[in-house]
Amino acid sequence: MINENITVTADKEAAAVRPDYESEIISVIRSKSSPKAAQNKLEDYHGSDIAQAIDSLTLQERKKLCRICSPSMLAEALEHLEEEKAAEFFSELDVKKAADVVEELDTDTAANILHTIEKQKRELIIEALPADVRRDVRLLASFDADEIGSKMTTDCIVIRENLSVPEAMAELVSQAKENDNIATVFVIDEDDEFYGAIELRDLLTAKKTVPLDDLILTSFPYVYAHESIDDCLEDLKDYSEAFIPVLDNGNRFLGIITSQSIVEVVDEEMGEDYAKLAGLIAEEDLKEPLLRSMKKRLPWLFILLGLGMVVSSVVGVFESVVSQLTMIMAFQSLILDMAGNVGTQSLAVTIRVLTDENLTFGQKMHLVVKEARVGFFNGIILGVISVIFVGLFIWLIKSKDAVFAFSVSGCIGVSLLLAMAISSMVGTLIPLFFKRIKVDPAVASGPLITTINDLVAVVTYYGLSGLLLINVMHLNA
Repeated sequence: MINENITVTADKEAAAVRPDYESEIISVIRSKSSPKAAQNKLEDYHGSDIAQAIDSLTLQERKKLCRICSPSMLAEALEHLEEEKAAEFFSELDVKKAADVVEELDTDTAANILHTIEKQKRELIIEALPADVRRDVRLLASFDADEIGSKMTTDCIVIRENLSVPEAMAELVSQAKENDNIATVFVIDEDDEFYGAIELRDLLTAKKTVPLDDLILTSFPYVYAHESIDDCLEDLKDYSEAFIPVLDNGNRFLGIITSQSIVEVVDEEMGEDYAKLAGLIAEEDLKEPLLRSMKKRLPWLFILLGLGMVVSSVVGVFESVVSQLTMIMAFQSLILDMAGNVGTQSLAVTIRVLTDENLTFGQKMHLVVKEARVGFFNGIILGVISVIFVGLFIWLIKSKDAVFAFSVSGCIGVSLLLAMAISSMVGTLIPLFFKRIKVDPAVASGPLITTINDLVAVVTYYGLSGLLLINVMHLNA
């Protein structure tokens, strides 16, 4: 116990004395030190620390930082900035410095940042790049944002298939000076078509006399540059490789997708789907202007307003039922909320299942039946609970007779059962329909499903109340 206390105390003390790198970096920039002295001090800090400090600098201080730091230091900091912030910072660089920084950046990061700045300056920066870097950046910039080619990098080792093991090693050493991703060596034929890949360990341990072809993995996974990110996302997640080759339509090797890029792509897609599930047309961030946020939210809100008016109109149709049994109004939210909840659950399950592009019609119908069964049997359990507790509430708290109390609670229980079963099917069928008509099923958003299920619940609840309680049992509150 004493040892544990000592450990906890030590951890707290270590946390308490942890250096405030951001403040230290800002102090260096605001100091009167010469540019060289300031650069020497800043070289001791990691790029992520400099990136964090950039947010707290004024425009003039950021410009001073750009002049002080070397292109490699700025490139490392940009790699750790959010894309929008990186683009803003990058746009403040002069053309010469910007070109030097681009040369140090990974080509995919450089292309993404260049996409965001003003076209005329972008062209000046690209023209100022060395020929090989300019070619790579233009290649990546040629892909649309939703194509997997826009996420690749040319930072990798590429060799010919007709080399010997010693020649391949020499080529590896030569290219490693300019490339960081060396764990896998990619092999092309005389037509630049992708042939396979070699693990670095296999190449390093191979005997000189072994044919290179014996080391090449010709079944190595790959994707095509013009494939949409959505179409090949599941394949990318399934691959266990750190790097995935990217080919053009002629099977020529263009570059690679790194595991880091795959994680970022998955994160972006999940963010977009989450935004759509919330009824937004795009993601928002904390600093987004008011009007832009309003513009993103209004389209779905207009649609939902129209659907909400339909729901309200349907409630009006049952005005005579409500006037005779006013008590049932108190339990409307119970039915509506549960219908919305199970519909949203089915929606989440269905969208997850639909990421598998190979689903057959039979499997989709099985999903519909399965979700309906889940909703039905959950409805039975919750319906029985509602019958008991709502009946007791009306009988004991509201002082109604037992027949009236349990007749109303019985109607509520049956309505809950039907609403949950139907809502489960609605939450499954709507995304399947969207998928069928080639629309992203994520747009079958939570608010849309909830509103439709409100309509289902209202019709079910008030319809059964009118039929069973008034027309059959002739109850009157």
